[in-house]
Amino acid sequence: VQLQASGGGLVQPGGSLRLSCTASGFTLRYYTVAWFRQASGEERELVARISSSSIPTYADSVLGRFTISRDNPKNTVYLQMNNLEPEDTAVYYCQAGGRLWGQGTLVTVSS
Repeated sequence: VQLQASGGGLVQPGGSLRLSCTASGFTLRYYTVAWFRQASGEERELVARISSSSIPTYADSVLGRFTISRDNPKNTVYLQMNNLEPEDTAVYYCQAGGRLWGQGTLVTVSS
């Protein structure tokens, strides 16, 4: 039973990335899935969450720029990040069911 986060990288301001959170050993569609991020020297913060019925919620700082979605056949949740800003630079983590964490994936927004 594990979560695998991927898709991070280096992108210029204004660019886009799509993060993936793929589950193995269990069916992700039955759980609320959340993306968190942690910038260097900062506390981990909630970025977006999607309920088991696919209702999304977002932090104010990413509203209108990030989109969380599910692909149930692929047992995956995505975080589409558009119009990225340097302030979005952080390690991004996915979480399922409020308890299971994936490893982080680093997003760096820099010119």
